[in-house]
Amino acid sequence: MVHHQILIVGGGAAGITVAAQLKRARPSLDVAILEPCSDHYYQPGWTLVGAGVFSFEETRRAEGDLIPAGVHWIRDAVAGFDPLHNRLSTAGGATLSYGVLVVATGLKLCWDKVKGLPEALGRGGVCSNYSKDHAAYTWETIRAFKGGQAGVGQAVFTCPSMPIKCPGAPQKIAYLAADLFAKKRLQARVIYATATPGIFGVPIYAAPLRELVARKGIDARYNHVLTEVRAASQEAVFRVSEGESSREEVVPYAMLHVTPPMAAPDVVAASPLAAPSGFVEVDKFSLQHLRHPNVFSLGDVSGLPNSKTAAAVRGQAPVLVANLLALLDGQSLAAAYDGYSCCPLITGYGTAIMAEFNYDQQPVPSFPLDPTKERWSMWWVKRRLLPSLYWNRMLTGAQHERRFMPGFKSNSRVRP
Repeated sequence: MVHHQILIVGGGAAGITVAAQLKRARPSLDVAILEPCSDHYYQPGWTLVGAGVFSFEETRRAEGDLIPAGVHWIRDAVAGFDPLHNRLSTAGGATLSYGVLVVATGLKLCWDKVKGLPEALGRGGVCSNYSKDHAAYTWETIRAFKGGQAGVGQAVFTCPSMPIKCPGAPQKIAYLAADLFAKKRLQARVIYATATPGIFGVPIYAAPLRELVARKGIDARYNHVLTEVRAASQEAVFRVSEGESSREEVVPYAMLHVTPPMAAPDVVAASPLAAPSGFVEVDKFSLQHLRHPNVFSLGDVSGLPNSKTAAAVRGQAPVLVANLLALLDGQSLAAAYDGYSCCPLITGYGTAIMAEFNYDQQPVPSFPLDPTKERWSMWWVKRRLLPSLYWNRMLTGAQHERRFMPGFKSNSRVRP
């Protein structure tokens, strides 16, 4: 059995950021990352791939080039967790033990929860920026869209029930498509059908988005859950909630952009680490597991009650690292995550709202500007600055944004 002082499960944005910050803080630490994939993707860029702004290759790097120096890369996947014995099993049949475990697997996309979607995806106008294999097809579909009468000219964009990664992404591509259709003077109807009861969960940002939808003439339909894609007849089937009752609504489409339902990976959901939701059960401030003190989690797989974005990881990682090091030193856990998340809400080609907020749904802007306004500068931040920060600062452990809650007192159990 191979042992590591710190074992990180998942080599995505969360796992690599934590590993890099740990090695910067204490180069002598024995840190390992368990990750089977050879490619690493800047997934926040896939909206711009689908809009024809980025090429798909611009969002891809070799995983091996991003593993921090001195960190062991175990090219395998987790198959089971055994936190009572401080060990886990891998798909390759190995058993690994650890002193501290960090769970950062991300979540899974549940394409098969929508009848007919797996077979329809990638052809006939059915696309998704959430699929690495089909994000580029979104741009092909938008570019080929001709508009027309009734259902023939309808472009439908869906959003499932929360939680999902980057909750703003399903509507961003709708705004971009509507922008392009208007510039081409196409007769087109853009429908944004979301399972959520409103356009955005943070009220201060929802208000300008409602105005945006009205200005662009987008047909926003709430409490609409996509249940089936009928590719042969080009129809999307929704379950529409109306109070305590529901009904079925069939919507014809020429283009259908689908955001699939999402969930914690099966190996996590079925493990002793999971909350009833299936996500890792951690304290929302310290990021320490509620029942296993030497386990931490961050990113999409964590059961934190906030938006699942790369920016959230940027706020979580320094807190987790500070508390993990405190645990190793037998000290109390003093760092606290305030729920910071950011969603650069692209509202069209050349404009964006930089929606930054915390657990209390209060705006926490990084710029001395009204954060609810559409700005070209925020488009530039999304298109130019954020990718550079991701590759060159965040993943190298150089970008620290540790957040301490005033008066925070940890309830952690520190092992002697």
